Amino acid sequence: MPNESIEALIPQLDAVDDSPGAAALRDRSYELLRTAPGALAVDVGCGAGRAVAELAERGARAVGIDLSEQMVALARKRWPDGEFRLGDANALPFGDGEAAAYRADKVLHTLADPGRALTEARRVLAPGGRIVLCGQDWDTFVIDATDPELTRTIVRRRAERVASPLAARRYRNLLLDAGFREVTAEAHTGVFTGGSFLPVLVRLAEVCREHGAITGAQADAWIADQRERAGADRLFAAVPIFMVAATAP
Repeated sequence: MPNESIEALIPQLDAVDDSPGAAALRDRSYELLRTAPGALAVDVGCGAGRAVAELAERGARAVGIDLSEQMVALARKRWPDGEFRLGDANALPFGDGEAAAYRADKVLHTLADPGRALTEARRVLAPGGRIVLCGQDWDTFVIDATDPELTRTIVRRRAERVASPLAARRYRNLLLDAGFREVTAEAHTGVFTGGSFLPVLVRLAEVCREHGAITGAQADAWIADQRERAGADRLFAAVPIFMVAATAP
């Protein structure tokens, strides 16, 4: 994610991965991959590596790729039996047609040109290989707050800090443009009501403050409101998540 330190990003990713429904969503992505036992499944932008470990448990030869040395080190520490490599989504360390499956979860929005990454995905996938993309739409976060107008500003301005904030709603067309076939699209909604999601909401406001999109007083008030809601079991956020799958020609 652009303009985010790894230290700030890790607790946000952990909060999302541990949220209700997250495991089922990951399971759905694995189902759509249809990976045969022993086949190479590449998880691009693997982060802390949970999906790589879960794919391996299902019999795949799972390899996690991440651009961040810190993330790769963390993944190796958390999942010492997993295979993790440094790599760029636009230049994957695999030969033509080497992979049977390609998965990218919460990744394409970080890229200025998502279509370029999908051209690379097509290169490494064997004919008939499967690709699954999953991610949130940054411009349509739904957050209950005392100040709805400020909340809309925070969501919009935070989205502007993302390289491709609307990538998820474009997944289907991007895959078609890259020549993939049998493209299917699903919409899921992540609903977050627990305090574990509070760091994500706090970071939304902090990024806006850091870049002058809102004042310090506005950020403090909004964060205080969300902290109070979390403490009283009144926090509510919903995030549209799109999962799109396709077959390589």
